[in-house]
Amino acid sequence: MIDLHTHSLYSDGELLPAELWRRAQVLGYRFLGLTDHVDASNFDVVFPRLKAAAVSLNRGEAPHLIPGLEFTHLPPALIGPLAAEARSLGVPLIVIHGETLAEPVAPGTNRAALEADIDILAHPGLITPEEALLAKERGIFLEISARKGHSLANGHVVQTALAAGADLVLNTDSHGPGDLITREQAERLARGAGLTPAQCRALFDRAETLARRLAAL
Repeated sequence: MIDLHTHSLYSDGELLPAELWRRAQVLGYRFLGLTDHVDASNFDVVFPRLKAAAVSLNRGEAPHLIPGLEFTHLPPALIGPLAAEARSLGVPLIVIHGETLAEPVAPGTNRAALEADIDILAHPGLITPEEALLAKERGIFLEISARKGHSLANGHVVQTALAAGADLVLNTDSHGPGDLITREQAERLARGAGLTPAQCRALFDRAETLARRLAAL
């Protein structure tokens, strides 16, 4: 299992990074992205903590921990500048909290995120065909979410991404131990969102390519 969107108690998650890492290890995870919620007030404080966790835990045992950030509920105009600041700090994995159907995310967030230097647009809700084409052009992954509420638009996200040729990634957006899933559960979720078995295999292959690239940064 490869999961590039999870949360620890450095934002609204329940677990220390080490405990989240261990629980993921038991479930057979190979890569784990730790992407706590941030905005302008805390991203420069949270990332060093997550980076320290990665340094302490990445000693050859799976899963390889990738420290990152999820910029959340930002005014769209701030997304590009803050993502650029995060890159200047060496953040390898940047996720933007997209226009989920479950929360009042500001309109225009998806577009601003896709114009910024980011890796994943999380739970993008009713993403438009034009936005999906922009994701393809910029090499940004669109998320299939396993999280309750955020998963409501998975079918639309899959259909729109496939039509545009945009890359997809399946993440849990875990906040607690019960949110982590196995590879088999992930495949069932992807099938439920409209992917064929062959497309599921391609989904996981592309996720591994992305995870290996991020882990090397």
